[in-house]
Amino acid sequence: MESAGARRASGGSRNPDVVCEKHLFKGKLPEPLFQLACSHHLCAFPVNLNELCVWNTATAQPLYLLGHHYSISAVSFGSKIDPLLVCSASHERVIVWNLDECTQKVQEGFTPRGIVIGTLLGMVLHVRFSPDDQQVAVCAGNQIYMLSAKNEAILAELDAHLAPVTAAEFCTWEKNMLISVSEDRTFKVWDYSTSQLIYQSGIITAFPLLSLLIDEESKQIITGCAEGQLWIFSLISDRNYRCIAHIDLKKEQEKFCNKKWKSGKEIGDGQNNSKLCKTDNKTRPEGSVETSFPILLIEHCDFFVCFHNEENTYSSLNTSYFWIGTSTGLLIINLANFELEAFLSYRDYSDLSIRIARSCALTRKAADQKALCLITSMFEDMIAVLEVNLAALVRTQHSDFVPCGNEKSLSVFARCTLLANSPLCKGLKKNMKEPSSKIPGVKGTMKDKPLVFHNKIKSSGYTAAPQMTMFSPNTNLKKKEVSKWKISCKCKNKEYPLESYPPIKYEKEISLTCKPTPIFCIQYSGDGELLACGLADKTVLIFNSNLTDVHNVFSGHDGAVNSVGWSHDKKWLVSASEDRTLRVWSVCNKEPALILGKENFHKNVRFAQFYFIDTFILLCCGAEFHLLSFHLDTTKDDLKRYKQRSVCKLVQKFPMTSTMEITSLSAVNEFYSYIVLTAGSNRALEVFDLNAGCSTAVIPEAHVRSVHQICQNKGSSFSTQQPEAYNLFMTTAAGDGIKLWDLRTLRCERRFEGHSSRCHPCGIAVSPCGRFIASGSDDKYAYIYEMRSSTFLHKLGRHTESVINVSFSPSSPQLTTATLDGKLQLFLP
Repeated sequence: MESAGARRASGGSRNPDVVCEKHLFKGKLPEPLFQLACSHHLCAFPVNLNELCVWNTATAQPLYLLGHHYSISAVSFGSKIDPLLVCSASHERVIVWNLDECTQKVQEGFTPRGIVIGTLLGMVLHVRFSPDDQQVAVCAGNQIYMLSAKNEAILAELDAHLAPVTAAEFCTWEKNMLISVSEDRTFKVWDYSTSQLIYQSGIITAFPLLSLLIDEESKQIITGCAEGQLWIFSLISDRNYRCIAHIDLKKEQEKFCNKKWKSGKEIGDGQNNSKLCKTDNKTRPEGSVETSFPILLIEHCDFFVCFHNEENTYSSLNTSYFWIGTSTGLLIINLANFELEAFLSYRDYSDLSIRIARSCALTRKAADQKALCLITSMFEDMIAVLEVNLAALVRTQHSDFVPCGNEKSLSVFARCTLLANSPLCKGLKKNMKEPSSKIPGVKGTMKDKPLVFHNKIKSSGYTAAPQMTMFSPNTNLKKKEVSKWKISCKCKNKEYPLESYPPIKYEKEISLTCKPTPIFCIQYSGDGELLACGLADKTVLIFNSNLTDVHNVFSGHDGAVNSVGWSHDKKWLVSASEDRTLRVWSVCNKEPALILGKENFHKNVRFAQFYFIDTFILLCCGAEFHLLSFHLDTTKDDLKRYKQRSVCKLVQKFPMTSTMEITSLSAVNEFYSYIVLTAGSNRALEVFDLNAGCSTAVIPEAHVRSVHQICQNKGSSFSTQQPEAYNLFMTTAAGDGIKLWDLRTLRCERRFEGHSSRCHPCGIAVSPCGRFIASGSDDKYAYIYEMRSSTFLHKLGRHTESVINVSFSPSSPQLTTATLDGKLQLFLP
């Protein structure tokens, strides 16, 4: 077989170090050749049809092994390094070779020989060693043969597939478990010790399944088909192998290209790119044609070796990455958010000899930030050994990668003083200039002069303040109760325990109204003592935290209440309604302290909340949000009791870019922060810096549908221990699951598996400890997720309708859920 030396794939590219063709072998290749093998610095592949070549990339020395009479169709390395085994399979026999013994035999001048472990099994498409290298799974035709790796013995025959088995993998944490995929478009789970079929899936796709990977860390399987589709299934025992995600690699590649195209950056800067054209929202090289996209290989990727010296994101430390080998190139997929991190197209490197691959193999571990890749040509008898510089590949396509802690990165914390022309500064000045109007008839702080000249003579009583209690509105709270409640709030402002179990134990359920009434919003007060609920029947109810008593009822809106928000001092509650009004209520009074009527807003008012530690009010109106300064005064003039003494002024309006309506808004009120997060009907997220008074970042196409909630951790548990957790926020969209974002890098760090929330927008909440996420659903369940896992931990039932809102208590580990039929449920650890 002819061989050629190393060639660096420059070809006019600005960065020739991304990929290098280390060696090229030319000669007759078997047909079909389905499986190649790479391990550390070794590559194994057939030459001259029936001869096995093990090529050492470190020494550039080949080791040729003879033992087959027919064409070799599958090759695989063992799981262990000492001794390192390699298995080769052909139509007539399966052979296991000990590479250390073979090398020694060659040095001594003898012909190396392997152990024949199987004969006449049929056309073998895939072989795989068990984790302990004691067994070998051989996929031949529709069957899987479990063979001993030490002698010729068939330990088990697994027969249930209806078409050729294309791949099989051992489950490392479950003893005797094997998973296989086939051209019959299904996967099956086996107990190979008893030859028992544990589980068989339905038909997943219209195309044959070609590749398979088991991720031990996330306990998931990833399988790919002949048309560029990936499916990810959970292997957790009680999940019934449910599908977690489906990834269309063609769409992901187009989305990746569009993102870079919009940012003004060429794809693969450092590659020899063709000019990019954009048609029908797709970016592709000019002159390209639509081709099939078979997934030839799925392999683990040692991604973090690229950034081991850099501070990385908070949530990415447990993230898995994997390579996807296709006929046209290599892709890197993030298993946490199911997004494309980088891709390498063979055609973009003019010095590569192979442009379309028939089969592919990759090393699991990167050495010196470089991965070894072995590919065969689709149309010619060539095998190329490529060296891919993983760090260079990622950096050329992620020059906008901003390590956390960079001064230019965004942060939810206010890291500088207020600017002189800041809208926040203007609003503060307005509040400072707000006059404290004198209340007629109320005794002031200065001592009144007696009506008689001698101060020892008892006054006739004309100097006393007039009796005002007869005109005060009737409330259910007595003065003593109010004072006791205020004291208890101060005493019970506990901090959420960082180490706590998720609240999954059903405690109680209450119905808020006599007939089913949707609960559109719920929110705990900052001390966790009270829970506010906004209902479709135009009222706002306040309960104590254990749902045993109604603390207050606020009525006055003429439409459904769509949002409620507590003040930092827990004395005020702001509500917004579909009647295009905003009201601020005192917790101890049934009358609103402030009303902003329809004349102030041209569209419905939503997502009202206090901001900047109760200095401002934020609200959404159409495609813009308003920053309002206010001054609350609950006192009344005897003659003009109808007149509102509270004052509210518009500071500035902030329009969101290219959207018809803002669908969600979030900002922190518990400490000083300049950041406001918005989501629009255009499926984008936009970050505003209110100190600068402008938009600072836009994340286009954050979800496949419009985001209906943005959720931030607004608790106090991280204030001294893990402040970086405040820079994480979550978004959710109907039918598209939950995504976790990092404000500092503006990247999606994790995507949580979706459920059946397709009809109604269902809320999400994060626990103050930052470990758990709760989500509502249309299937009458609430789901609990762990922050570092893409699949749910617990499923909370007993609901009679869709769970449309969830809320964690900020002071204790308890969760309240709200349903479409007007019921609250309380869950404890």
